[in-house]
Amino acid sequence: MAMTGLFVLGTGLFLLTAAGYPAVSRKMRGLFYGWLMAGLGALIMAVGTVPLFQGLPVWNPVLRNAFGWTTGQMSWAFAVTRLEGGLFGPVEGLLIEKLGPRRMVFIGMTILGSGFVLFSQVTELWQLYAVFFIMSMGAALGTWLPMMTVMNHWFIQQKTRAMAIVMQGFAIGGIFIPLALAWSIGGTDPNVSERFGWSATSLAVGLIIIGAALPLSLLVRNRPEDVGLTPDGDPPDSLAASTAGTTVTGPETEEEGYTWQEAIRTRAFWLISFGHAASSIVIVSIMVHLGLMLDDKGFSLQIISAVVALYTGVNAIFIAIGGYLGDRLPIRLVAFGFSAFQSVAVVTLVIAQNTETLFLFAVLLGIGFGGRTPVTTSIRGVYFGRKAFAAITGISMVPMNILLFIAPLFAGYMRDATGNYDLAFLTIALVCLIGSGLFLLLGDPKPAPASPNLGAQTAD
Repeated sequence: MAMTGLFVLGTGLFLLTAAGYPAVSRKMRGLFYGWLMAGLGALIMAVGTVPLFQGLPVWNPVLRNAFGWTTGQMSWAFAVTRLEGGLFGPVEGLLIEKLGPRRMVFIGMTILGSGFVLFSQVTELWQLYAVFFIMSMGAALGTWLPMMTVMNHWFIQQKTRAMAIVMQGFAIGGIFIPLALAWSIGGTDPNVSERFGWSATSLAVGLIIIGAALPLSLLVRNRPEDVGLTPDGDPPDSLAASTAGTTVTGPETEEEGYTWQEAIRTRAFWLISFGHAASSIVIVSIMVHLGLMLDDKGFSLQIISAVVALYTGVNAIFIAIGGYLGDRLPIRLVAFGFSAFQSVAVVTLVIAQNTETLFLFAVLLGIGFGGRTPVTTSIRGVYFGRKAFAAITGISMVPMNILLFIAPLFAGYMRDATGNYDLAFLTIALVCLIGSGLFLLLGDPKPAPASPNLGAQTAD
């Protein structure tokens, strides 16, 4: 029943999202397979990322009350996931380029599901750190990065909108799955009778993910060329004519792009990496500490899960809006606007003392987080092309994960030191606002350096 529900969610998610894009609907009449890949990516994101990342506000207060770990100690569990990203991000990107996204979806989701099975048996703090490292590696290898790579291969003119559809899995799945986790666990107080408890819930999640790994991966097609198609579903003749003898980027075509070695030597690479990092510290800090912060303020597990559901619901709407705007306006301006909006949401959270203000925070966060999410991902494809998207993104995770490693630890330390999260989250809001301004420093995308063997065909 659980697997059936997940596949129904994925199918409905794809159809509803596609209906919101007129261009998508027109392509579906011709059954362009790229949009089916986007819907599949949404399902992979829902199954493979939501129970871990969107589930953190539910898991964390339960574990803290069950084992008596401090907020600072709990912060390290997420910090090791960023340590994994910093150490292995480039390797993960290169593996995806070498083995292909399809294989990596299977490998990564199997690792992730096994991590949840191990999570169900945790009794010591070091075990918690170890399983979060394993789950993070599985999620990185098998969900977001491989499916973003698939979208970067399948789309050029509608790249951001395609990536937005994939991210709807994280958003719409985040509405329902945290509520289901909270219901299954029962409550944060270990002395109160629970329904199934956190351990049995974690075991069930792990088995579902392992069971889904093979059938989902078999549906993935790495590139449109693998099935005799071209990006965006354009006729092969028009694509060949548009790219013959030149690699000029224009509104109708896109060059193959930069190698990762070329990309890291550009100013744009570093501005994107640190701008994305500064905007992402908001959501990772919320994921780690929101449940703990609201538990400190006396809100129930059900209210906590409702806040998560609300901001992910608004998130789902603004992912679509961000995807549309990212393809229609200068992408650097869209990235700045939505990233900066997150700072307003964080300030609202700090001053929230009642349910109404808490729900206002959720709406504001959903707007900022949802709008910037597809844009800060597709921007690498816009500036660096199709050739080495996974490797470039993986390498950019190294400087990005430095901030993502520090921010949750800083928030946990400040909470233990001061007794509340106010100073920590106000600092995070300021860093986000300043870092968002880095996107404004990007100029227009530039063509990749001319290759000495421009006319040569390379194997993919």
